[in-house]
Amino acid sequence: MRIVEATLFALQIPFVEAFAHSVRSRSSSDSIVVRLRAEDGTVGYGEAVARPYVTGETVAGCLQFMERTLWPAVQATDYVPWAGQEEIAWLGSLTLPAEANETSGVVAWHGSRCGFELALVDCLLKAAGVSLGELLPPRHPVTYSGVITASSVEGAVKHAKRFKQFGLPYLKVKITGEADQERLAAIRAAVGPAVSLRVDGNGAYSVEGAIATCEALAEFHIDSAEQMIPRGDPQALATVQAATAISQMADESLITLADAQTLIAAKACRGFNLRLAKCGGLGPTLAIAELAQAAGIAVQVGCQVGETAILSAAGRHLAAYLPEISFCEGSYGSLLLREDLSRRPIHFGHRGLAKPLKGPGLGVEIQDALLEKYAQQTISLLAKAV
Repeated sequence: MRIVEATLFALQIPFVEAFAHSVRSRSSSDSIVVRLRAEDGTVGYGEAVARPYVTGETVAGCLQFMERTLWPAVQATDYVPWAGQEEIAWLGSLTLPAEANETSGVVAWHGSRCGFELALVDCLLKAAGVSLGELLPPRHPVTYSGVITASSVEGAVKHAKRFKQFGLPYLKVKITGEADQERLAAIRAAVGPAVSLRVDGNGAYSVEGAIATCEALAEFHIDSAEQMIPRGDPQALATVQAATAISQMADESLITLADAQTLIAAKACRGFNLRLAKCGGLGPTLAIAELAQAAGIAVQVGCQVGETAILSAAGRHLAAYLPEISFCEGSYGSLLLREDLSRRPIHFGHRGLAKPLKGPGLGVEIQDALLEKYAQQTISLLAKAV
């Protein structure tokens, strides 16, 4: 099956409330939605999220890479719809370039690749009348975490109490090196001993600072510390892990399959945070998850701040399919976005529980009118005549 048309929508959807961590504060989503149309008229949707401080991608860079590299590869390929093939092999057959050259400043074009891959998956599965939940059958229910942004102690407590009222059993706290102990003490007091707490430094600490912070926060029973130091030599993260009892979780240090291999070899951490847009889509993310499982590394399914129902749906399918996950993030939908793109709400419910998605493709119905409403830039691409 050939893809004959692509439309790229660079969106800006306002947030209900600003979201901040040590690297960036955001008040709107900046996703790029990829809409593909096949020769039989079937339409599929994917989503890319550009994060310069993660993969090195910018929105402008993604759009250029999509138009000049990904679209020519896609429109030249005759794709095979899924018909019961082994899931990872079929996803791997959706060959899409993602490598970056040394001078681009990009680690990998993984956000861009993810946008096209998800659109292809959505389109090809819809053409076959199949749900992604059949390709990746769910093994267990999915329970989502709440995330407390980098804010004042008072603001952190307000969010913690709101999440407690919502019954969320897991919370992640963004930390920056300022008043960390005071914020965690106040959050723990607000939610009580039963709620799981973990922290995320987004690379804000030195090795020595990360070790000292983990020691200071240990009294609050922290289940994991995510990316405390910047991406770099895995041995540096291994030094942090060896010095603290708190499980270290790699995030920005884990973008490619090669990253996963070097982190495992260095015994750098006890957990991997898998994010589809960071890791390049379903196929590459599942390959990393397989490596982690074989090495005894815990897996968390994460998300990008501000992602829409498209990435949220794909992340839910992934989280339900993986044999075991430690935590899951995402599916905030209209809890964070002023308007989400799906016709029906996708956000999680009380206690963070979310139902499996069973519709064809990714299982969400996207409203084109909202794509047009929030698009800051639209690029239309047509396949060349064969």
